[in-house]
Amino acid sequence: MKPASFEYYAPTSVEEALSRIAEVGDDGGKVLAGGQSLVPAMNFRMAQPTALVDLNGIKELFFIKPSPAGGLLIGTMTRDRVVELDPLVVERAPIIPECLYWLAHPTIRNRGTFGGALAHSDPAGQLPVVASALNFKFHIRSKDADRWVEADDFFVSIYTTCMEATEMLTEIEVPAKPKNTGFSFKQVSRQAGESALVGVATMLTLDSGGKVAGGRISFMGVSEKPVPAEAALKLLNGNKPTDELIRDAIEATVVNELDPGPDIHASAEYRSHMARALGFNSVKEAISRAVK
Repeated sequence: MKPASFEYYAPTSVEEALSRIAEVGDDGGKVLAGGQSLVPAMNFRMAQPTALVDLNGIKELFFIKPSPAGGLLIGTMTRDRVVELDPLVVERAPIIPECLYWLAHPTIRNRGTFGGALAHSDPAGQLPVVASALNFKFHIRSKDADRWVEADDFFVSIYTTCMEATEMLTEIEVPAKPKNTGFSFKQVSRQAGESALVGVATMLTLDSGGKVAGGRISFMGVSEKPVPAEAALKLLNGNKPTDELIRDAIEATVVNELDPGPDIHASAEYRSHMARALGFNSVKEAISRAVK
């Protein structure tokens, strides 16, 4: 298969890219990052952009560095494999390499980009659910504007974010990890490297008495975007996380907050069952890691 014809632009600076996006965005132009999702869609003509603005020549979008607040700043074009193996990422946000291990295969991660996977907003994507659990912040720019958006407002629906056609994602901030905090990522898929049927990302902080003092739990594959488990956190916060309490907390979210639909891969009942199992195991693992 071959894509439909399109104009191609290869800017070498963010400013040049923003100018090009301003010109073509409202007329059906697209930003090209790693291309691991967009190019196949173009080849099958499921996507037919009128123009591509290729970000691969913009060196200033490739970086990983500590943020002033003790977290991380990651450039949108940083390759997934680079993020996965970076020592600073492993130290400050170990759940990110943990989830990236499940994202397709190393060959794909060598080309795929951190910002591209997030901007793609796949409801079964590993990075969006981790972004929700850690409450990433997204730096979005256009030719005439500049704004930061939190994860809860960034993901809107299936393959849809809050970004306008004339905007682009330039960097992502990963908040600093609080003390006595544990992370966990769990997913189930039909085979290695495939999109998740269901997944969960957990970040939990414990106080000196072993009670849950805050955090976030988010599910994927059960709605059109990552779903924060607010009902579960409401039951867990301020209490010692016994097995019975964890089961009750996850059940409250599965029943009241998740809306898994059936498709050719799994039934709604199966997805709900796996959300219960993965949610329980993820919370247990995050707690065990928080007390180390």
